Amino acid sequence: MGKTIVIANQKGGVGKTTTTVNLSASLALAEKDILVIDTDPQGNLTSGLGINRDAIHKSLYDVYTGRFPIEEVITETIVPHLYIVPSTIDLLGVEVELVQRDGREKILLNEIARIKDKYRYIFIDCPPSLGLLTLNGLVAADSVIVPVQCEYYSLEGLGLLSRTLKLVRGSFNPTLDIEGILLTMFDARNTLARQVVEEVKKFFKEKVYQTMIPRNVSLGEAPSHGKPAILYDARSKGAQSYLSLAKEILNENGTRQRT
Repeated sequence: MGKTIVIANQKGGVGKTTTTVNLSASLALAEKDILVIDTDPQGNLTSGLGINRDAIHKSLYDVYTGRFPIEEVITETIVPHLYIVPSTIDLLGVEVELVQRDGREKILLNEIARIKDKYRYIFIDCPPSLGLLTLNGLVAADSVIVPVQCEYYSLEGLGLLSRTLKLVRGSFNPTLDIEGILLTMFDARNTLARQVVEEVKKFFKEKVYQTMIPRNVSLGEAPSHGKPAILYDARSKGAQSYLSLAKEILNENGTRQRT
C-alpha cells in the first residue's frame, strides 16, 4: 500500500509546487513508482513536468465531475516512474459545480483508494487557499508536508495551517498527521532566515526535516524548461537538496516513523 502525502500551506509562494515537482522526480530516480496530482487550476505542476496544458484532453476536472475515473486520466511524464493527474484552467469552476453534491469533500479520497497500492507515494499539490480542492487533498492524505519559506510571515502561515489541520482532523480525517516541515528558500547569510529556522525547530522539533532547500537559480529556471531541477541541472544546489530530502523521506518511512 502506498502513502498519500499532500503538499500544503495556505500561504502562497513558499515552494509547494517546486517541492512537489522536485521531490517526486528525485524519488522516481530511485525507481519508485510515484504519482503526483495537480489540484491547482494554474497547472504549474503540470507544465513543470513537461506536459503541454493546451494538449490535455483528460484532467483532474474530469475526475471531479465524473466524466472519467482517475485511472483514465493518469499520464506519463518525462521522468521514468513518475506519473501525473494533470490540471487545466477548467478546475476553477469545480467548486461551484459540486456545491450541492453529497460527499464532495471525499471525491479525491474515493478515487485514490482504487489506485493507491500501485504507487509508492502519491503527492497532492494544493492551491494556496482553503477551498474544496485543498480540502479534498487534506481529506485524501495520510500526512502533510508543509513547505515554510524562511521569512517572518511564514510563521503566521504555519499557525493558520495548524488550525486548519485541527478542523480537518475533527470533521473528516482524524488520522491526518504532519509528515514533515520543510524549510525552503534558505539563505545562511540572512539573519532573519536563521531566526526563522530556530523558531520553527523550537516549535515542531523532530517534525522539521534536516534537509533545507536553499535559494537557487536552477530551481527557478527549470520550470520554464518543463523539467525538474534534477534534469535541468543535476549538480545544482537545488537539485542536490531535493535528492537529499528524498533520501531522508525514504529512510524515515523505511526504518522508523516520525513521532
